[in-house]
Formats: sequence, C-alpha cells, structure tokens
Amino acid sequence: MKVMKKSFRYLLIAVATTALVLPSCDLNLTPTTSIAYIEGDPVMLTDTDVSEFENGILASYRGTLYGVYSQTMEVACDGFNASIDYGNNYGAMHRLDDSFNDGEYNTRDNWSGHYGAIKNYNILIANADNVSDDLKDYAQFVKGEALFCRASSYLHLARHFAKPYGSTSSSDPCFPLVTVYDQLEKPARATVAEVYAQVKSDLDQAAAILASESGEAGADYPTIDAVNAIYARYYLDIKDYANAARYAEAVINTGNYKLASTDEEMDAEYLNDSGSEPIIQMYASKSEGYGTNDIYTLTNNDATQGLNFRSYYFPTKKLVEAYDEGDLRFTHWFSNQIPNFVSGSYHKGEFYTFIKYYNNPALNSGNVPQARHARKPILIGEMYLIAAEAYAQAGNSAKATEILNELQAARKATLTEGTMDNIKNEWFKETVGEGLRLSCIKRWGDGIGVRTPQDGTKLLIMQGTAYDQRTVSAGADRLTWPVPTYELQVNPNLVQNPGF
Repeated sequence: MKVMKKSFRYLLIAVATTALVLPSCDLNLTPTTSIAYIEGDPVMLTDTDVSEFENGILASYRGTLYGVYSQTMEVACDGFNASIDYGNNYGAMHRLDDSFNDGEYNTRDNWSGHYGAIKNYNILIANADNVSDDLKDYAQFVKGEALFCRASSYLHLARHFAKPYGSTSSSDPCFPLVTVYDQLEKPARATVAEVYAQVKSDLDQAAAILASESGEAGADYPTIDAVNAIYARYYLDIKDYANAARYAEAVINTGNYKLASTDEEMDAEYLNDSGSEPIIQMYASKSEGYGTNDIYTLTNNDATQGLNFRSYYFPTKKLVEAYDEGDLRFTHWFSNQIPNFVSGSYHKGEFYTFIKYYNNPALNSGNVPQARHARKPILIGEMYLIAAEAYAQAGNSAKATEILNELQAARKATLTEGTMDNIKNEWFKETVGEGLRLSCIKRWGDGIGVRTPQDGTKLLIMQGTAYDQRTVSAGADRLTWPVPTYELQVNPNLVQNPGF
C-alpha cells in the first residue's frame, strides 16, 4: 500500500525544470517571469515535480470540500431556518427568490473552485507519462488520483448546475467539458449525458490504476474503495440501480469501515476525527488543511456566559423531529445546553442547535471552538443509503429493508421498512450538513416544503414567504443553479439555465 501522507500543503503546482507557473485569472497576480502552460508542449517531470503535483492535486481536491461546497446546498432546502442575526449570509440561496440570480457568489464559487481544480487535474493527467522509467509507476498512481478527483468534481457540478440525469439528458446543458487545459479556449456547455459519460470514463481509468490500492478508514488519498464509492453515486444518479447497489455494497463488504454505534464511537468520529467511517479523510492540522462548516454554531466565549453560539442557521422543526428518542445522531449532533445569543439576548434550553461540526479540539487554536474538522468527503453511512435506495427503486423491498435496518440499528434508531419514504427520511437524518440534500431532492424529483421552525425559535428567525413559509415545487428552475455572470461575460459560447 502507498505510504499514508502526513502533510498535503497548499503548494503551487509548478514544474521546477521549466519555470512554469500556472496562470491566475488576475494577470496582476502572475509573476512577470511566468509562462503560460500550452497543452501539447511536453513537460518532462522529475521525482520532485511528480511529488509536488501530487500534493497540489490533493490540495485542490481538499479545497473543494466543506464551507461553501456543502453549506450552500443545505441552507437552500428544508433543514434550516435563518436567524434574525444571519446577516444575509447565504441569503439568496436560502430564499431562492429573485435575489438568487447569476451574480450569487456561493454558486459562483462552486463553479470557479471546481473549474480551477479541474485545470490542475488536466495538466497532471496530460503530463503523467512524461517521466523517466523509474518514475512511471508513481506518476501513474498520481494520474489515478487526478482522474478520481476530476470525476468527483464533474459529478458535483452536474448535480448542481444541470437538471438531473434523465430522459432529456442527451440535450440538457450541463458544465463545459474540459479535459485538456487551454486557457484560450471558450468551451460551450456539454450535455448532461456527455458529462456523466466523462465521469464514468475517468472512474474506469482511475479504477484500473488504483485497483491494488486497498482502502482503509481515514485514508487521506483516493483508494479503490473511494473510486467504488463515487461509482455508487454515479450509478444512482443515472438510475442504474443494480450497479449502484453493487458498488455501494462492495465498499461496505470490505469490512474496512464501521458505523459508529456507541457514544464513544460517535465522539471519535464526529468530534475528534478519529473514527472508522471515512472512506476518505483529508489531512488536517492546526496550521492548515482543516475545513469548517461553521454557520450552524459560530461559537463565542464571553465573561458572562462562557461558551455560547451565535448561529446564522437553526435546525427546523422537521429536522429535529425526524429523529427518534435515543438516536445517537440526535444526541451527538444537536444540543440545547449551550446558550445561543440571538437578537441581544441569550437562550438556553429553548431550542436545539446543530453541532455536528462543533470542533475537533486537536485542531483548535485558542479557547473558542472554531468548527474545525478534517474534511470527510465520503462516509460509509452514505453507502448504506445508496444501496438501500437502489434496492428499493429496483423493487427489492426485502433487501432494501435489510440494509436500511443495518444503518438504523447502528444509530439506535427505530427500524423501519425499506420504502422510499423511509429511505428519504434516513438520508435527511444521516447526511444532514454534508451538502447532499439538494442533489437528493433533485434526484427524487421532489419539491421542498415549508420550513416550520422549532417552537423556541419562532421569534428568533427570519419570517415570511421567502423564509419559513417558502416552498419550492418539484422540478422548479431554482433547484438548478445559474451559470455565473462573469463566465457568461468572458465566454460567449455559454448559455444560461432557464429562469435566470
């Protein structure tokens, strides 16, 4: 097995032998000694180059996780109400009203962040063969990592900037499909079918390269288990339920990952980042690498109350009441024991705060929890949900129930039949905060109901038709994100999504 990495720093992806610096969007930030990378010009890589490319590839992948890459999707749906003090953070996404347009910066950042990462993956993939014989195995391994990362980015972009895969996917516009870096190119949007085909192609190549790279809980780089997990996501999206179940169960049946089923295991997993659920868990330290999903807590420490929250978003009544009494997820991810400071006063015991991303103490600097955690892009719980959904959609209710019950039993939840309604509810409870809610709603062809607040937050949240009373109909244009304004300005070949 490849030696586990201990430090992936945010290095510039640079080839020392050619004085190459990848161009920035802002030419004022690019050194005058830099040159543009031109596809087709061979770049011979040394061992140092390959190592730095690998660090850069994994840093690019890590940089597209948590924060705007997960919070944006959560606040758009039915799990959270905006606090009176939320300061319009993620406001347009939360409302999905006329202010949600092609200038919305959170969707823009999702587009540009992944697009920039894909550029880095493309350059490595194009040059991985330009090495001496003694580096070929290592360079191919890094190429496999880059292919995995590119597939993950394109799947993320397809899920959010395009309609769901379906009967019109051969014509519905998706994301520009760029597999060869060319800074002068102005690509049009590929179709949904074409982007999903590229995801499959990248996964096929990554699987061949990483076939012998067995997984383990907390691996901080892509393994064959991670590839199979993304295969499971891909097949679920395209409604190939047999393969979705097959790949999800392939990961489950490795025995490399275990659902947390005790208080101690939940703390290890969701507080200390030392559990057995992550199929990938990226490197993190106090100085760099950690991720933050902090809008739910925003912890403060003051002389009168000690630790207290300044939350931008509170869990809705629907989310809080989705859990059974004794469910480990509720007891570890929600709290009413720390005061929440809202609109000039402290509130304790009146409502629940979402604390799934409270803080790993080992990553904290200072005496205020900062919602710092190692980024975990794929957890084993999702594989149980994919398998259960795939079996249910295929009509195998017995198998769907069996797999759903394994997850529920581990979490100390009430066991239910494997119906789609129950599976949808389990997705809501299990993956809350992970940025999967919006893609699930789109995949199911569902709308979004009202966000009835917890009783204790009724006077502490933003109210009205754009907030707690907002609904979104199934298939609404607003469930698909707009192409950002800047992209339309610089690339005349792009077309905007309907409704924007």
